[in-house]
Amino acid sequence: MTTGELPTTESQLPESLRETLPGHYYTEPGIFRLEQATIFEAGWFCAVRSADLAKPGQFETVQIGRESVLVTRNRSGAVKAHLNVCRHRGARLCTEESGEVRRSFQCPYHAWTYSFDGELIAAPNLNAMDDVDRTEYGLRGVHVREWLGYVWLCLAEEPPSFDDTVIGDVTNRLGTPDAIVGYQVADLKLGRRIEYDVKANWKQIVENFMECYHCATIHPELTEVLPEFADGLAAQYFVGHGAEFGEDIEGFTVDGSAGLAKLPGVNEEQDRRYYAITVRPQVFINLVPDHVVFHRMFPLAPDRTLVRCDWLYLPEVVDSGADIDRSVELFHRVNQQDFDACERCQLAMDSRSYASGGVLVPSEHHIAEFHDWVRERTG
Repeated sequence: MTTGELPTTESQLPESLRETLPGHYYTEPGIFRLEQATIFEAGWFCAVRSADLAKPGQFETVQIGRESVLVTRNRSGAVKAHLNVCRHRGARLCTEESGEVRRSFQCPYHAWTYSFDGELIAAPNLNAMDDVDRTEYGLRGVHVREWLGYVWLCLAEEPPSFDDTVIGDVTNRLGTPDAIVGYQVADLKLGRRIEYDVKANWKQIVENFMECYHCATIHPELTEVLPEFADGLAAQYFVGHGAEFGEDIEGFTVDGSAGLAKLPGVNEEQDRRYYAITVRPQVFINLVPDHVVFHRMFPLAPDRTLVRCDWLYLPEVVDSGADIDRSVELFHRVNQQDFDACERCQLAMDSRSYASGGVLVPSEHHIAEFHDWVRERTG
């Protein structure tokens, strides 16, 4: 082995190091397509904020794996989701990212028309075709679950247990699913939303969010507020642990100044602490005493991921016009710093230097479990 070469198997590594996924896992279209089929289309995917669908006929279209999904509310107020494909000749039903229709969804090609529940309700000459079952030729439905004020979708014929997967990830991080209850996430109101178009593979972003070995290097504002992060261990490394605010820090703001009124359900043990949760495959939840930061990732290509980040506050805070800029700015800077780092890594994934992958130091060892999770699902 020549100078500078890394061993290619974990058994050859020093005890302190563990192997990563090899570089082609982040670049090959075939692997990305496999992930689309076996991860994003097979499990629960956080798609839409429930409040963005305030009334019947409001809709959003969401890319989940290889599928476009149309999400709306029916006339009874229930959220419904269907594949965004006309059952006649396969035309895309809605091309807008969001919008509102009054009575129904109509395909612009041949005018096949569907109710908000997905039933075929009209088509040219349909009354003359008595043998056509309007329910059978309705839109293909998608499983729906609402939790934490968001709509979660599953494209699988038989969805995995929501409790075991989504809520299970929260439980594994916080130690109990009850620990998130006091933050009243579903009752909070959107204060700010920022979208980031990141030129990196979705796994780069997950790995970055899970560890804090990089925090002292690229997050000066965050480590000022959360001094323990400067030591390189992320809160996610320990079950139930919340990173404590610095002694002179008043709030989770870009300059450490006072934040807003504490969420009423946050208990004494949770006060002045930050909790980060990864809900696989594409959600990050950040809990602080006065607000919640909620990330949704939308993997679009092997080297491109759209991230929507919502800052959520008590309704009275948003309605009063209170200044939220300092709390938004802290995590906005963290996002920019993180995504720049992810893009920097993505540039090297096709390098022969990374063909066998890199290494994880001890404070990153928990990322190996995520890599195993990916391997297990993609085979």
